[in-house]
Amino acid sequence: MTVESVKPAAPRAAELPAPPLAGGGVPGLGHGWKLVRDPLGFLGRLREHGDVVRLKLGPKTVYAVTTPALTGALALSTDFKIGGPLWESLEGLLGKEGVATANGPTHRRQRRTIQPAFRLGVIPEYGPIMEEEAHALAERWQSGETVDCTSESFRVAVRIAARCLLRGEYMDERAERLSIALATVFRGMYRRMVIPAGPLYRLPLPANRKFDRALADLHLLVDEIVAERRASGQKPDDLLTALLEAKDGNGDPIGEQEIHDQVVAILTPGSETVASTIMWILQVLAEHPEHADRVREEVISVAGDRPVAFEDVRKLSHTNNVVVEAMRLRPAVWILTRRAVTETELGGYRIPAGADIVYSPYAIQRDPRSYDGHLEFDPDRWLPERSKDVPKHAMSPFSTGNRKCPSDHFSMAQLTLITAAVATRLRLEQVSESNDATRVGITLRPHRLLLKAVPR
Repeated sequence: MTVESVKPAAPRAAELPAPPLAGGGVPGLGHGWKLVRDPLGFLGRLREHGDVVRLKLGPKTVYAVTTPALTGALALSTDFKIGGPLWESLEGLLGKEGVATANGPTHRRQRRTIQPAFRLGVIPEYGPIMEEEAHALAERWQSGETVDCTSESFRVAVRIAARCLLRGEYMDERAERLSIALATVFRGMYRRMVIPAGPLYRLPLPANRKFDRALADLHLLVDEIVAERRASGQKPDDLLTALLEAKDGNGDPIGEQEIHDQVVAILTPGSETVASTIMWILQVLAEHPEHADRVREEVISVAGDRPVAFEDVRKLSHTNNVVVEAMRLRPAVWILTRRAVTETELGGYRIPAGADIVYSPYAIQRDPRSYDGHLEFDPDRWLPERSKDVPKHAMSPFSTGNRKCPSDHFSMAQLTLITAAVATRLRLEQVSESNDATRVGITLRPHRLLLKAVPR
């Protein structure tokens, strides 16, 4: 063996350099002020400073990742777990015992409980409900009527989730309560994430009282759903029955708090993210009538004169591409965080044990290094001959690894069906009072999307 044939050992994490510090921090607040004032622009510009950069949120150091490859490594590595400012904020809504915030064996057990409800073979059973709700959404909009897309999007998202997964009559009144409460809670949680000023949020200020009332109403709604099911004595084959009969690691029934947190985790984030995506799809259909026309033509070519059905979804390739491109440009989940379990390496830099890492699907999915015409709405970029050029992990609307959203196929089916039903029946136009600028909270949505519906 020669000296030349011996490869030097890889450096230990402790020997690696720290990532560069992003500029522009404000004394006392660090970069939190920029994350409040212009979060999307700020995160998008971080790529100019490196693949991994350091941020200061108050006194805390946070690490930001800016490339698709490293976000994939972050999601797939056992060196990182769910944690950080985002999840700490969400625990106030989702609790600590739900599948969205749990880690380790508890998370794996909970995934096994809920996964059967989202198997590919089961989703067609939800088809008739999805069809009914998608067509009801389009039929509610009268000719020339101005539609508040926030309330309508939440209504259809909650109705589909409740009717498919909880088998309950939790319809208009509760959907309206949920949509109002979520708008307040998710916006307040974003502020708490980027400006960690805990004591200030306990002061009896109007904004804090509004947030607390909205959060209380969300948890009351879930308690009502669980109590009604128990009182009914019914055991339909749905997700709520599975939770009420689930066992913990010792074979005992899971606790009431876990049941509560699981229902919150199923009903709330799913409704919020799907509803936000529906809003952006409706905005796209209004802003790009040429693609709305192509969707309509595709539906007619597949379904003929009958209403579009769940069984048609797999054949609606352009409609699906419209949905995917809308999610690329306006992902509902636009910021995610992880926590380092141990001292480790990421992108050639040292990441200390316990460090929080943040990345933005919004910034990743608009990176000009990954997409030609990165700011253009171009559904055809998802045609097979073009999508192969998109880097791996540059488009992960449902995340990846063991934290991949279990309802990805369920969500795509309903989004495609809603897009097809609306575009086939209606032409959508923005009105002067509408404001489709991006409103930033834990999710992204239009500020106030108002559209006029014109029957085709």
